[in-house]
Amino acid sequence: MAQHARAPERGARNVEQAARLSVAPMMDWTDRHCRYLHRQLSRRALLYTEMVTAPALVRGGAVHLLEFDVSEHPVALQLGGSDPVELAQAARLGAGAGYGEINLNVGCPSDRVQSGTFGAVLMKSPDLVAECCAAMIAAVDVPVTVKCRIGVDDQVPGDVLPDFITRVAAAGVDRFAIHARMAWLDGLSPKENRDVPPLDYPLVHRMKAEFPALHLSVNGGIGSLDQARAFLDAGLDGVMVGRAAYHQPADILCAADRLVFGAAQADSTAEGAVEAMLPYIEAHLAAGGRLNQITRHMLGLFAGRPGARAWRRTLSEGAHRAGAGPELIEAALAEVMAAGVPESVCGAVRNPL
Repeated sequence: MAQHARAPERGARNVEQAARLSVAPMMDWTDRHCRYLHRQLSRRALLYTEMVTAPALVRGGAVHLLEFDVSEHPVALQLGGSDPVELAQAARLGAGAGYGEINLNVGCPSDRVQSGTFGAVLMKSPDLVAECCAAMIAAVDVPVTVKCRIGVDDQVPGDVLPDFITRVAAAGVDRFAIHARMAWLDGLSPKENRDVPPLDYPLVHRMKAEFPALHLSVNGGIGSLDQARAFLDAGLDGVMVGRAAYHQPADILCAADRLVFGAAQADSTAEGAVEAMLPYIEAHLAAGGRLNQITRHMLGLFAGRPGARAWRRTLSEGAHRAGAGPELIEAALAEVMAAGVPESVCGAVRNPL
C-alpha cells in the first residue's frame, strides 16, 4: 500500500517554520482542491490560497471564498487590496475563518489588479503598503506577511527594494516572500511577467544580509527541490515554489518533509496521494461537485514517469463527463501501475534526491 502524508499540525503556531518551503499563491490554480492534494504530499509545507480581493469579501460578501478543509493547515490566505480599513476587515474575516497567516499581494502584475490599485503597482507606494499592513496587524492575532516583487517598471531594484522592506517592516511585518523579478506593468502580459524579466537572486541574498532579523523567502523560477534546498543552505529563511509545485507536485513535495523539515518519516508517494484523494472526491461529488474540478489539479502527479501520459489522457478525456467518479481515477492509476514501474517514492524515478 502506498504511503501518503500524515495529517498536518493544526493552527497558526507553525506557519513561520512551515514557510521554509511554501507553495505560491497562484490564481486559478491553488484553490482548496489543489491545496488538499498538495497536503497529501507534504504534511509540513505552507500552502497559500489564490489571491482573494478584500472588496470581494467586505463589499461583495463572498465569504465562500474563504472555505477550506481543516486538514490543509498550515495554510495562509492571500489578500489583494489597497484600502487599509477594508483590508483590516478582510483580514479579520480570514483569521476568523481559521487561516494561520494573512498575506498581502504586492506582486501580481495583471491589468485587472492594477486597475484596483493593488498588486505589483503597490511597489510604487511603500508607505501605503505599510499603512495597510499596520491596519491588518492591529485587526488580527495571526502573522501578516507580504509577497512582493523586486521593483516595477523603471524602478532600480537595488534602491527600491531595501527602501520598501524598511518601510513595511517598520509597520510590523517581519516576513517577506520576494519574487526575484521586476514586474513590467506596461508592455508585458502577466504570463510574460513570470518569464521575461530576468531573475535577480543575488539581490534577495543581499536583502537577507541587510535585514538579518527578517524572515525572507525567495520566489521565482525555482524548479526542483534540490534548488530550493540550495537557497536554504545559502542562508535564506524560506523558498516559495510556484509552477513547478503545480505541474510536478511529486518532485517538489514528496520528499520535502524529510529533506527540508528534517522529519523522521517515510516520503510520501503519488500513488498514496491518489488513494488519499478518493474519499475527498466522493464527498465532493456527493455535495454536487464535478470530478474535473479536482482532477485538473492532479494531471501532473506522475510527471516524468512511465504511464504519465496515459494518466493525463484518461483524466482529461473522462473527468468532465456526466457521472464520472472515483472509478475513473482508479482506472487511470491502474494504467500507471501497468506501465511497469513499481510503486516508488515520489520523484525518485525522474530526479533522485
